Amino acid sequence: MTPLQLDTYLITHDLAQMPVLAPAIEALGFAGVWTAETAHNPFLPLTLAAEHTQRVTLGTAIAVAFPRSPTVLAHLAWDLQRYSQGRFILGLGTQVKAHIVLRYGMPWEKPVRQLRESIEAIRAVWESWRAGGTSLNYRGEFYKLRLMTPFFAEPPLEYPDPPIYISAVNEQMLRLAGAICEGVHIHPFHSPKYLREYAWPHLRDGLHTGGRSRLDFTAVGAVFAIPTDGHKPAAEHERAVKEQLAFYMSTPAYRTIVDLHGWTGVAERLSAMARQGQWRAMGALVSDEMLDAFTVTGKWAELPALVQQRYAGRLLDRVAYYLPFVPGEEDEGWAATIQGFRQGLAQ
Repeated sequence: MTPLQLDTYLITHDLAQMPVLAPAIEALGFAGVWTAETAHNPFLPLTLAAEHTQRVTLGTAIAVAFPRSPTVLAHLAWDLQRYSQGRFILGLGTQVKAHIVLRYGMPWEKPVRQLRESIEAIRAVWESWRAGGTSLNYRGEFYKLRLMTPFFAEPPLEYPDPPIYISAVNEQMLRLAGAICEGVHIHPFHSPKYLREYAWPHLRDGLHTGGRSRLDFTAVGAVFAIPTDGHKPAAEHERAVKEQLAFYMSTPAYRTIVDLHGWTGVAERLSAMARQGQWRAMGALVSDEMLDAFTVTGKWAELPALVQQRYAGRLLDRVAYYLPFVPGEEDEGWAATIQGFRQGLAQ
């Protein structure tokens, strides 16, 4: 049985903190570090993390693909792969139409097709660099790349090309992940039922289409964790998690997961409340049954076994708690939970 690895997400993007935060993450024993593209650029913190660590994998989870050309993404990933000595993972996602059009000022037409082309074009650029920068010929509907010269080509890497993972929730994107990517980022708003009955059937279809093996594919996800013996009261963790779950349940993009559990009516009520700005009241609609479906609850030292049981059968290969790691806060709890994962690795 392949052991489940424990990663963490960089919640802060204060670059001045990276020389302290990144080594603390590695010293504590996390397997990997991920950054998300929310209020800050996801690549810059990883550059500093690469400088101040030696072992942990470093990746974006995710960087938004469409505001950047494939060539720009190819450069970013290639440079980080070289600087991290082969530890970088390029995680990409589409975001949603409103953000792409209204926040980034970019068009939104066929997101699955465009993301496929972006990945294919990135790899075409990498291939041209490995050939000395003398040939580049990618022709798609969204991207046409036909110019590369040695002057603009990156030197060849002494490491493998960076793996590419994509975020996926619904059928077409899950199939795409399985068909052409090295891994998938599962959204934190998920349940084992969703993974078993919806996500993995489509991922396996994609793997079959691409002629690829499950052994060569990595599923990554974050789980909502509620520690019951930490410095912060469990009730505060639970309230925050319920508010976050209510937000996701109100969002149409995640309706597939809600419908699978038979909670469509609740989701529709939450959507109406969101439109009215009733954010604080929405968490009250999240029942204990819903909480159990989407979270793990227990003492810090108990959480590893609960998580490993939750994802038994390789539903996930790497997992992170949907909790910020801050040095000096809950250090004993984090140490206990990492020790639990180490015991799982040793078995």
